[in-house]
Amino acid sequence: MPYMALPLAVVYIKTYNMKPKNLNKIAEIEKAIAKKYGKEAVANPKSFWTDEKEEEYLEQLKEFYKEEYKKKEQKEKVEKDGFFLPKNLITKKNKRKCPVCEVFSFEIKDDLYMNKFECCFDCYIQHVQGYEERWLDGWRPLKDKEQN
Repeated sequence: MPYMALPLAVVYIKTYNMKPKNLNKIAEIEKAIAKKYGKEAVANPKSFWTDEKEEEYLEQLKEFYKEEYKKKEQKEKVEKDGFFLPKNLITKKNKRKCPVCEVFSFEIKDDLYMNKFECCFDCYIQHVQGYEERWLDGWRPLKDKEQN
């Protein structure tokens, strides 16, 4: 068995500029590799590929790109009023009435606090700043009607 037509031989020929006339040397090298690392080391990778593996690979590829798209979308920044904000913080519907103090606001800085903390800037300073963890856990100040 002087010559085995395997991809490794072609790579070896191209890598080391060997002429195809010295095929016995290539076969000898392939035999040594097969003996040391097993027949899989010199076999054509396509011979191990099946339709089931192809389907599984395509499913994994779809999942990978879905996750990549989600990550990219989350990281995407949009310029709004001179600031770069994550796209997921910006909503098309403007919330103008603060649910905490019920004040209607047209101030630009309130948009950020309304989106992130669901309150206006003033309520953020009064109730949230320094207690962000408590606020994000759901705590809200009592309203005047509830206090009486």
